[in-house]
Amino acid sequence: MATNGIVPVKISLPQGDLYTLWAPLYKEHGSEWQALLGHGDDVYAFASPGAMLTFLESGEPHDLTDHPKWGAYSNDNSPLRVVPDARNTFDLVELPAWLAERPSHANVSATSRAFRFARSVGDVLTLLPVQSFFSSHSILANVDRGSDHYSGEAGFSEWTGVGNVVKGGWRDVIKALDEAISVKDIDEAKAADAEQRIADAEQAAKDKEAKEEADAKAALRAADPYDLSVWGQAGIDPVKIVIDGRTLYTLRTYLDDTPVFLGEYGQITSFNNRKAFVRWLIEHKDHNMAKLSTWQDIMDAANGGTLEITAHDDNTYVFTGLAEAISKGPQAVDKDQMLQAYSLLADAADWAKDDSVSSILVANPAIQEFIAYVGGAPSGYIPSAPYTSEVEGWKELENTLIGRFTKF
Repeated sequence: MATNGIVPVKISLPQGDLYTLWAPLYKEHGSEWQALLGHGDDVYAFASPGAMLTFLESGEPHDLTDHPKWGAYSNDNSPLRVVPDARNTFDLVELPAWLAERPSHANVSATSRAFRFARSVGDVLTLLPVQSFFSSHSILANVDRGSDHYSGEAGFSEWTGVGNVVKGGWRDVIKALDEAISVKDIDEAKAADAEQRIADAEQAAKDKEAKEEADAKAALRAADPYDLSVWGQAGIDPVKIVIDGRTLYTLRTYLDDTPVFLGEYGQITSFNNRKAFVRWLIEHKDHNMAKLSTWQDIMDAANGGTLEITAHDDNTYVFTGLAEAISKGPQAVDKDQMLQAYSLLADAADWAKDDSVSSILVANPAIQEFIAYVGGAPSGYIPSAPYTSEVEGWKELENTLIGRFTKF
């Protein structure tokens, strides 16, 4: 419930449902105040939110314009600013029925809010029956403590005590409130027009919410499932490498854009069996990946039996057939396959902090120029047959990578 603003409220009294604005406790010039929409000694209540909106738009004077938050409230041009939410709906007629039932969260919460509002109105309008009711029964204040206060035999006994107090004096409270709050007459046609604008605004809000929900679901469906996996969330990726007739798996992440592989001293810890890979991760805790802040997420999944070594296409590197394609010339080479494979060669050398890849390229400029040509780098170089040096250079790069694997 708001404590320092202006909120629309719905009040259920014997005369029916009424709507008005309420300013719960607020401070001004060092003093605490409470207020209701009205003027002087009169409280303005309305038969519908539309009627209240019509009044507010009429410019007729009222006391809430002196409230420190009135500017913020009045600057909200939405018709929905006069529509109460569930927490600002006070059914003062039904309150005794809640107390006749068990002290559930809903019953205690509704009773607490109704007490608070009734007490506030009594203080604002100086209604002696209301003020006397609350000041004479301290047991009523405990309702603000919530349903937990009424757990157990002693708590239920106290809840019954609150019901007995209400049974004996709530009728006088309701009568005083019902007599003090009356409906202000508003032009029916204008009120009906305002009601329609409120209904249109409510529908627009529902449509917007439905669209946002649909967009969120569509975005979820369109999202790459890998991004939602434990690997995607942890930022650590399984890497699949198909090379020289074998398929290997390892892990890689990036720290400050620098590649980090599972392994040490330039050797990449690799596996040719994914289940064995998971078992190894569970049994071995002393490796470089274990120091990562998100590694525990991976281990939780592994120990829970849900971890699978599944490499995304972006982390799958296929060397098979590249040397043969190079031997036929650049037109036979799959550009994406070669560039992706070369990126792994570069990452592995970068992680190992050696110049093996650079050394091979310097010693065999033909393969360096061939890779650049396939990648579309501007150059005056045009590959020509035979491509023996290019094939030899590429195979040397592959062998350098193979030599890094702990298992092949």
